[in-house]
Formats: sequence, C-alpha cells, structure tokens
Amino acid sequence: MTDASTDDSIESADVLANADDETPEAPSARKRRIHPVVEWGLVVGVALLAALLIRTFVVQQFQVSGTSMISTLHGGDRVLVNKLSYRLHDPRRGDVVVLKTIEGAGERDLIKRVIGLPGETIEYRDCQMYIDGRLLEEPYLDPRVVTATACGGPVAPTVIEANKVFVMGDNRGGSRDSRSLGQIKFGDLLGRAFVVIWPSSDWQWL
Repeated sequence: MTDASTDDSIESADVLANADDETPEAPSARKRRIHPVVEWGLVVGVALLAALLIRTFVVQQFQVSGTSMISTLHGGDRVLVNKLSYRLHDPRRGDVVVLKTIEGAGERDLIKRVIGLPGETIEYRDCQMYIDGRLLEEPYLDPRVVTATACGGPVAPTVIEANKVFVMGDNRGGSRDSRSLGQIKFGDLLGRAFVVIWPSSDWQWL
C-alpha cells in the first residue's frame, strides 16, 4: 500500500512539472507568430507618430521667404523653430520669432525680431530705436542694408501692452512689421527660431 501510494505521488509530480515547463514557452511561440511585415509596420507607425508629435509640439522647420530679415536671414534659408520656448518663458528682446499668419500682412508665417517688451515705451526715430528713452544697441543690423535713406518709417513713443511684443525685421527699410501690423500677442508667436540649417553656407545660431 505504501509503495503504490508513493508511485502515484511521483507520477502526479511529473505531470505537474511537465505542465509548468510548457507554460513559459507559450508566449514565446505566440510572439514568433507575428509576421515581420506587421512588426515593421508597427515600428514605422510609432516612428511617424513620434515625428508628428515632435513637429506639432516641440521643433518645426520653416523656410524663410522674402527679404525682411536680410542680412541675418535670406530667402530660401531653412530654420528650426522651438515651439516650446514661450510655454516655458516670456519672449525676450532679440529673439527671432515666427508669427502665425496675420490678416493683411501679405505673407504667411512671418519671421521677425522681438524689439519691445510689455510695459516698455518704444520710439523709432532717425533710424534708431529707443527703449524707455535709451538708445538700443542693435549689432544684428547690417549697416549696408539699414542706412539713413533705407530704414523705414518712424514710430512715435508707444507703450507696449501686457502680453504683447513689438517686432521688426532686420531689413528696416523693407519689412512689414509692428510698424504697420501693430503689437503682436504672445499667443500669435509660433515659436523661436534658433538655428539656420540650410543652406550650409548660411548655417548659424540665431
């Protein structure tokens, strides 16, 4: 009686051991059944989704059109724009920014430079910009482009409103900017251009 009982126990244990050995192999077998085409499709889909999210919320490429930012930027230049910048901090003077399409601007996705900040009084006269009565140094302006006879119209003393900026092109005589479009809302800033990536001859940090 004792021997028979022992044999039954051993046989039962062997069956359980075999069942346990087979269990981990089942998921592996199922994984091997995924067709390579389906697997690659998933990889490509995830990559495209990630690229779309980055383009929508983080960094986007823009092509410069026109001459309003000469000689900092030229028509055909491609720049990368950080779309997170103004979710993290307010615009800063000197930032090169891309604006949303503005009705009447005659251009799409304008690119300009931030000059006046909220609460400041700006004045543009004799081809020079004054902030709160003090002359603004603007080393980014090309003296061969911005001259006494090619610097655009003046701006009477103007206070910049809250959550708005005053923008201008570096080609002061050939730019449609806040002098005609008015002050720009923070919400109309798509982001800050931070580098020229093409053509290689124009590569620079902005």
